Amino acid sequence: MRSKKVKKRTIEADAIYKSRAVARLINRVMLSGKKSLARDIVYKALDSISEEKKDSAEIFEQALKNVMPKQEVRSRRVGGATYQIPYPLKHDRSEALAIRWLVDVSRGKRGKSMEKKLAVEIKNAHGNVGDVIKKRDDTHKMAESNRAFAHFRI
Repeated sequence: MRSKKVKKRTIEADAIYKSRAVARLINRVMLSGKKSLARDIVYKALDSISEEKKDSAEIFEQALKNVMPKQEVRSRRVGGATYQIPYPLKHDRSEALAIRWLVDVSRGKRGKSMEKKLAVEIKNAHGNVGDVIKKRDDTHKMAESNRAFAHFRI
């Protein structure tokens, strides 16, 4: 039997932009518990996107909406065979994937500082181009191509 449900922790909004999404981005950028360094990286990236704080927060929110996937595939074993079954995503999971993809793609680039790489990826995502959008499209294509197995979903 499964153990009891885990209580979902709520993340406090960040101090400057008053946004939970920015706070989640800061937590994702953070390495080895160095939150102040992660905060500096994210705030510098958002400052370089736009001069006004309100505009940069809106650009980030729109970029996040553009990247958020609607469906994903999960493996499920049925009768000795493993099928990739498409599942619709809840908002929190979709937002978590989008933030993870933004940070991972930024980290994967070479050359520039993390602030510049993150700012470029956010701008690209806002314009519906770039590696993060490609990742989202690949996820949607995978879900679409395995739509025939949707009846295995529980």
